[in-house]
Amino acid sequence: MESVLVQDRKKMLNKVPEVTMYFWVIKVLCTTVGETAADYLNVSLNLGLAATSVITGALLVVALILQFKARKYIPGFYWLSVFLISIFGTLVTDNLTDGLGVALEASTVVFGVLLAATFAVWSAKEKTLSIHSIFTRQREAFYWLAILFTFALGTAAGDLMAESLGLGYLVTGMIVAGTILAVTIAWRLGFDPIPAFWIAYILTRPLGASIGDYLSQTPANGGLGMGPTMTTLLFASAILLTVAYLSITKRDQLTEAMALAHEKVEQGRRGQLFWQTAGAVTVLLVLGVGGYFMRQTQLRHRNPVAFSATCHLGDLSRFMKIGEDTLRLAEAGKLAEAKTRVGDLEFAWDNAEARLKPRNPKEWSEVDGAIDQVLRQLRAFHQNAAACKSSLQTLLQILGSLGGRK
Repeated sequence: MESVLVQDRKKMLNKVPEVTMYFWVIKVLCTTVGETAADYLNVSLNLGLAATSVITGALLVVALILQFKARKYIPGFYWLSVFLISIFGTLVTDNLTDGLGVALEASTVVFGVLLAATFAVWSAKEKTLSIHSIFTRQREAFYWLAILFTFALGTAAGDLMAESLGLGYLVTGMIVAGTILAVTIAWRLGFDPIPAFWIAYILTRPLGASIGDYLSQTPANGGLGMGPTMTTLLFASAILLTVAYLSITKRDQLTEAMALAHEKVEQGRRGQLFWQTAGAVTVLLVLGVGGYFMRQTQLRHRNPVAFSATCHLGDLSRFMKIGEDTLRLAEAGKLAEAKTRVGDLEFAWDNAEARLKPRNPKEWSEVDGAIDQVLRQLRAFHQNAAACKSSLQTLLQILGSLGGRK
């Protein structure tokens, strides 16, 4: 094994960029456009979750092959891989939640454990968790595996806060931004840069999702109304321009001497790394788990009947009203307007998840599936008027039957 690592070391220069402001700007941009691009492929192009996952996974494999074959850090290959992992990591969580019905709480725990296991094996094999000196195949493999799990974990934790706990993406974004600020201040005061980097890396995922949600939502729903397509184009262009700038100026290039100097410093801090990481994870777990149960208690007190196993969803007239508006537009041949109006239904339904789903998960899933079908039809690249009207009529029938139960 040692000889293999030595051979890799002779063949490769450092494969990652310097962690600068440029790094975090592109990371947030990738996270935001990754979220909107996944929705565009899945919903707008009507590819479906499975097909979108397969296509993105295949593209990611190609990108990683290019990244691994490169002898040194190449901005285009590196950030293309991050961009595609941001989509694929989101889709992994979405497949578990929407396709297999796995609770976001379970996904958050599982991906957290997998990420921790990756770091444990990485540390045991390499005797370092350096984020600056990635110049062996083994280190590079651990690095990208950790990045994949950070995106999946960030997706699960962010959706858990925004949707299942009913905080919404704006409040979730504010909480996440505050946590990132606290970690940054701690790093400035001497907190080890390795756990600071990975904590921030995880949290920038829900932060990016919050930014994307704010930009793409309609003004009626508290957003700027740019829509997912325009948001994707804007952020993708910003990524391309920034990566092109870095490719030309090499402002984020780490020389071999710089990478080795970073690793030497990190090796000297190895003793405190474990305790600082353990302390930070403990604080985040206490705050996260404590906040989760506090929020559950708030929801329980706000609507006690919602936690009764025998109750139904109750009054769904608000959703029926939006559905009826959308159907009238579709019957009048105004499919573009219907597509815009159904966005209000998606937003309202997602915001009501924390209140409605605990009342009766089976009924909630029935309505959720019908809404997903409406979204797929109205957001299809080639809309079918009959299919749009049929999906809306089915949704209204389900809402009518369930909404009449008290």
